[in-house]
Amino acid sequence: MSKKYNYNYVFLFYDVDEKRCNKVFKVCKKYLNHYQKSVFRGEISPSKLLKLKKDLDKIIDKDYDYVSVIKLLNQSFFEEEHIGKYDLQDGEMFI
Repeated sequence: MSKKYNYNYVFLFYDVDEKRCNKVFKVCKKYLNHYQKSVFRGEISPSKLLKLKKDLDKIIDKDYDYVSVIKLLNQSFFEEEHIGKYDLQDGEMFI
């Protein structure tokens, strides 16, 4: 029997057609913090994560678009490394 986890922190990356890009951006912005270009991250409850995925499912073309959601138990158990230009939105620094 597999153990169920409540993931409370996610990274979300997307690569969608230009005509759907703005809609996907707006949906992601409702649930997560905009990090950089098509990257979002932040704390999210399991129920809101389900709503986010359902909202995105209504917009994207599954044969063409790509959305990746990386789920973590919390924001304390990963390491982040940056290579290249690092431009945070809102001046936020996450370590």
